[in-house]
Amino acid sequence: MKVTLDNPSAGPQPASPYYSQVARVEHADGSALLFVSGQIAEGDTLAEQTRGIFEGLTALLAAHGATLADVINIRTYLTDIGELQQYGAVRQEFLTGTPPTSMTFEASRLFRPEARIEIEVVAAVPAGR
Repeated sequence: MKVTLDNPSAGPQPASPYYSQVARVEHADGSALLFVSGQIAEGDTLAEQTRGIFEGLTALLAAHGATLADVINIRTYLTDIGELQQYGAVRQEFLTGTPPTSMTFEASRLFRPEARIEIEVVAAVPAGR
C-alpha cells in the first residue's frame, strides 16, 4: 500500500497550508481510494456554493483519474439543515448514478464564516486509472 498526499494544480487549492486536498491510497492491484478533504465554495446562495463545491470535487478527482461516478461515500455539513432539499436538488445534478453512502450533518458554523456547506468524499478508482 502506498499513500500520496496531493494538492493538484488543476483543482481548488487548500484554504490553509495545514492540510492536503487529496490522499491517494494505492493498493497492490493498482486500484486506489481517494480521500478528498472537505470543500467549500463561494456563492451567495446554498445552491451556488454547492455547485462550486461539486465543480471543485470534479477537478480534484479528475487529477487522479476519477469522476463523481467513482464516489462511494459523501459527507455533507450544512449550517442550516432546513436547506437540505435545496442541497439535494443540486447534488442530484452531479451524482446521477447509483447514490453513494452518505451522511449529512448540521454544523453551527464551518471553517469560513460565509460557508453554508462543506462536502468531503471518498472515491474508489479502478486499477489502470
